Amino acid sequence: MLRRSISALALVCLLSPATQATADLDAGAYLAAKHAAYDSDFISGARHFTKALMSDPTNGYLLENAMTSFFALGQVERAIPVAHRIVEHGYQSQMAHLLLNIEAAESGNWSQIFAALEQGRSVAPLIDGLSQAWAHLGEGDITKALASFDQVIEAEGMALYGMTHKAYALASVGDFEGAEAIFAEAGTRGILRYSARSATAHAQILSQLGRNDDAIAVIDSIFDGAMGPTVTTTRDALAAGDNVPFDAVAGPVQGMADIYHAVAAAIKNDAPDAYTLLYTRAAAHLDPGNTDAVLLSAEILDDLGQYDLANETYAMVSREDPDFHAAELGRAQVLNASGQEDAAIAVLEALAVTHPDLPQVHASKGDTLRRAGRYGDAVAAYSRALDIYDAASPVKWFVHYTRGISHHKTDNWLSAEADFRAALALRPGHPQVLNYLGYSLVERGEKLDEALEMIEAAAAARPDNGAIIDSLGWVLFQLGRYEEAVGHMERAAELEPVDPVINDHLGDVYWAVGRVNEAHFQWQRALSFGPKAADADRIRDKLARGLNHVRLNEGLDPIRIAGGGNE
Repeated sequence: MLRRSISALALVCLLSPATQATADLDAGAYLAAKHAAYDSDFISGARHFTKALMSDPTNGYLLENAMTSFFALGQVERAIPVAHRIVEHGYQSQMAHLLLNIEAAESGNWSQIFAALEQGRSVAPLIDGLSQAWAHLGEGDITKALASFDQVIEAEGMALYGMTHKAYALASVGDFEGAEAIFAEAGTRGILRYSARSATAHAQILSQLGRNDDAIAVIDSIFDGAMGPTVTTTRDALAAGDNVPFDAVAGPVQGMADIYHAVAAAIKNDAPDAYTLLYTRAAAHLDPGNTDAVLLSAEILDDLGQYDLANETYAMVSREDPDFHAAELGRAQVLNASGQEDAAIAVLEALAVTHPDLPQVHASKGDTLRRAGRYGDAVAAYSRALDIYDAASPVKWFVHYTRGISHHKTDNWLSAEADFRAALALRPGHPQVLNYLGYSLVERGEKLDEALEMIEAAAAARPDNGAIIDSLGWVLFQLGRYEEAVGHMERAAELEPVDPVINDHLGDVYWAVGRVNEAHFQWQRALSFGPKAADADRIRDKLARGLNHVRLNEGLDPIRIAGGGNE
């Protein structure tokens, strides 16, 4: 029922700027801390902000940043004491208030949440309202809890969230009829929007009411065939007629955790990553079983370039967790991003053994092997993925495409062409595939008219893609239509000004129309952009002896340049 929405961002107050550093502190530690914060280096930030606090222990800026550094690392137990110091010194800090709410929920000291709000220690209107409601339920007062949920529902822009959590609360105490009535009301009001968790919760509620067919319909409507193992297991149990227990949000602590995860999901595309991360860490700390929050934390750390921390976070998901495969796929991705190709391949090879029937595992393994230049092994992995994917899978076209690239790299052109055409059969007119197939045909000197049609279609779809516009210019060059090629090649060089291949091609086109000085200039430019060794040798040969001598050495016909010359 929860949805990602920019309106949710307005419900969450941003961090209040704390007091800036004073002249008394350790300047070296302070500057190092600020640099770490700029780089989202939370490990160094925690160390340097803590060190700077030793010389200025009441500085609000340092306290805030030391606390959020620990928080971002998932070290909530170290962040909470700093949050207490911030509050004790009278600083207003949304994250300090959030951490103290976490402490209250974790310890079962629900009255602390009420006391904090009475003292003006707000987090944000939505979070405050839902936290109060769950705190009442934590104290065993269902009447006050429902009244608090109703207050959230009545607040402008919050009905969706209030209704979702009220339904969770009712289901957690066994009132499945009441919970279902809320979902039904949300549907009637036209505000029913599912998240993965709320869809699962609703399906479990329906199953408890003996309505497994309706529960299956809910799951199918939201997951649309893209089900992970957890959802697949639930759906299979429903189809078998089992009474699926309600455990999506089992009580107040999980309810609080879900608030934080829902906020993180809602603001992810609008708020700074480092800020969103604090909410995912809060959710995962309160509810370690909320794997979605753990995975989102790792994803954000990956986006921030904190690959080691992302790797550690993905590794928090246990092998017994149904979403272990998703964590391992993410871990392989960050290992790749950090240059640890062999480690990434090892992770995927192990995953292919433990999860042999998940096609995305084999497809990811193929991608990693292809990037590592192990094209033959990549073909085998892609082939296994294609054997497993459902015929209607929306991603099969891409696996055919990437397997085609791998076949092409191993000089197995017949198989490569077959894969590219299979990809186009599944995704007609896809510019990426049209360009690769068309360009490859041009390079082979085959089916040039068809290749031109493909590349023209790709260029029409992606007029600002330098590689595709280069392909269009190059096929015209290969067809001997040199004057027509010039404009396209110049446009490609504008779009990709430092690409060595495109500048080399532009030089050839200039040479073909008699603009020899400009050709030499472009070849020199191409050399300056670090082409592959073989390409660099060929460019130097052109500069020394001219294009036609190079073509003759390669068994190609010479080009008669404009003006009648034949260098």
